[in-house]
Amino acid sequence: MKEQKIRFTPIPSTAEVEAERERLAYRSRYMRVLRSTVYTLLVVAAVAVLLATLFLPVLQVSGDSMNPTLQDRDIILLVKDSDMKTGDLCGFYWQNKLLLKRIIGLPGDVIELDEDGVVTVNGQTLDEPYVDELALGECDIKFPYQVPENRYFVLGDHRATSIDSRSSVIGCVEKSQIVGKVFLRVWPLSNFSLIH
Repeated sequence: MKEQKIRFTPIPSTAEVEAERERLAYRSRYMRVLRSTVYTLLVVAAVAVLLATLFLPVLQVSGDSMNPTLQDRDIILLVKDSDMKTGDLCGFYWQNKLLLKRIIGLPGDVIELDEDGVVTVNGQTLDEPYVDELALGECDIKFPYQVPENRYFVLGDHRATSIDSRSSVIGCVEKSQIVGKVFLRVWPLSNFSLIH
């Protein structure tokens, strides 16, 4: 029969036991703090996404239909608001895209647009300092045009190229399509400004 060697482990000293206990306690605290930090970051991220989605959507402008007010690649902040007025910039869904245009006519308003691009709402010519060049643009509807209930007549500020309510492709925007109105341009930072 083969003889087995029995090895005895030396008993650790009190200082070694105390050091191991402190190491395990530190590791436990570290994991608890790490887990708490991760949970906190996840909650903050979820709340930020919820706020951005429901109340303050942030968008990047793509295209030049709102020149000179908004430039391509500007970052803007929308605010959910059911109180839309003539002149407000709004974002709305159209064919799974988010478009930005200016509200020109409210429900029931009568809109006229002449060959030179001058806009008249309810018999009053609009003063449009935000438009750099008036143009009829792509227009296939007949004027005078009365805005239907629960809809808004919208135009881009760059009238020569903007596709908007003048075209039956987009037409008047339903109230339910509107995401919110432009509240703030946040980028580029040199142009940081409130939009009215």
